[in-house]
Amino acid sequence: MKLVPLGDRVVLKQLVAEETTKSGIVLPGQNKEKPQQAEVIAVGPGGMVDGKEIKMEVKVGDQVIYSKYAGTEVKLDEEEYIVVRQSDIVAIVQQ
Repeated sequence: MKLVPLGDRVVLKQLVAEETTKSGIVLPGQNKEKPQQAEVIAVGPGGMVDGKEIKMEVKVGDQVIYSKYAGTEVKLDEEEYIVVRQSDIVAIVQQ
């Protein structure tokens, strides 16, 4: 199966959070928050959304930072994804 977003929606897959800090301290599972960094898996077509022309700025493979409480979590084929509006993505991570 495959998720195909509509309108200005983007499908994200969260990146795995590091289990230890840079200084080598191991973080217990219950104290970790989910990371807000993810990889773009699929991008909607954009176009006219709510009467406004939307140009999609992200592409598949981009690593992005998204708003903390944004999106809808979806589980498909044992994988977890988040579907967000492009406006919920706050930055593209460039390396």
